[in-house]
Amino acid sequence: MGCKLNLAETSSLSKTIRNQGYKAVSFQETADIYIINTCSVTKNAEKEFRNVVSIALKKNSKAFIIAIGCYAQVQSQEVAYIEGVDLVLGVSEKFKITDYLQYLSKKDVGEINPCEIESVDFHVDSYSLGDRTRAFLKVQDGCDYQCSYCTIPLARGRSRSDSMQNVLKNAKEIAKSGVKEIVLTGINIGDYGKVAIENKKPTHTFFELLEALDRVEQIKRLRISSIEPNLLNNDILLLIAKSKKFVPHFHIPLQSGSNEILSKMRRRYFRDLYKNKVENIKSLMPQASIGTDVIVGFPGESNEHFLKTFHFLNEIQVSYLHVFTFSERENTEAFRMYGVIPKYIRHKRNNALRNLSEIKRQKFYDSQIGTERTVLFESENREGFLYGFTDNYIRVKIPYNEAIPNSLQNVKLKTIDKNGIMLIEKIL
Repeated sequence: MGCKLNLAETSSLSKTIRNQGYKAVSFQETADIYIINTCSVTKNAEKEFRNVVSIALKKNSKAFIIAIGCYAQVQSQEVAYIEGVDLVLGVSEKFKITDYLQYLSKKDVGEINPCEIESVDFHVDSYSLGDRTRAFLKVQDGCDYQCSYCTIPLARGRSRSDSMQNVLKNAKEIAKSGVKEIVLTGINIGDYGKVAIENKKPTHTFFELLEALDRVEQIKRLRISSIEPNLLNNDILLLIAKSKKFVPHFHIPLQSGSNEILSKMRRRYFRDLYKNKVENIKSLMPQASIGTDVIVGFPGESNEHFLKTFHFLNEIQVSYLHVFTFSERENTEAFRMYGVIPKYIRHKRNNALRNLSEIKRQKFYDSQIGTERTVLFESENREGFLYGFTDNYIRVKIPYNEAIPNSLQNVKLKTIDKNGIMLIEKIL
């Protein structure tokens, strides 16, 4: 559940467990043990966890259910008392999960094996290998930022990084397996290089890591996941603009277009910095796609604040929005703030920005018609079609061709179908 980092860790944990002689099955099948890697970003994520537990118990009422991940760390007592949960593992204990699998018995209340988040000062490498098309490679974990609405520092601890040597080793292993695209992921990826041990200096910068990855011959394509605007410096932009491996696609969270709300959120930038970052990207890479995250309904967000966000996003050249409705999180500063926004207003603002996102995406897609791009096609035949993404993150489809799956193809973009998916004129 949740972010791409959870996906990478889930994949690596699954591999570790299978190496102990267990057989992995689809979550929709009957199993003896269900392991759920949880998310705590929103209240809805926690509700979704309860639904997943219920689905597992319907498959096998005697199944042993283990909760790991952010919700399990932040609200371990609450998770333990959810009907059906037998074991709750904290952020460090989840990586020792095979030690627990030998002693399983159903419990009336889940057993908790937590950890003190302040003591987590190590990095465990992980990467996902699923359909052999793309892999998510974890290079960083934790966060030292203290955004007033966020529980991630409580769930994952301080910012810490994998060694450059290990990242390069994992990247080469992924490329050797036949995967064509590697997506670099972390909690605060631009903070790469930090270690969680007091007074120990960073080993490398994120820019130095990107430089090293760009030189790995085996890698075909590299993509950066979400990165904070204040950490996306010009050196990184220039490297990506010149690179033949890194793609012109950025996901840069904004959260609000109001400086007043950004201050209350304790973000580390204002709107002018964000605007300049978008303009720099577009000047270096005019065809680049830029996605962003926005939160609506933050405490104290007036209509004027919201309209500032709406008009700001409408004016700058972002390509799509991920819109989140503010969700109260206990143990955060925002939970205690005055000016709570009624949920119906949060919902209306969410819809308004989702509609704007569709307009922005359509405009960006229209601007790309007639251009030549490189597409990584996926492996699955979906009702006679193959789907994929261009380097600048446009979703495309073509009639199924058995020679095309999991391949990079140069194409000319033709038109957009009724579902908002790009069709191609021809493969070049």
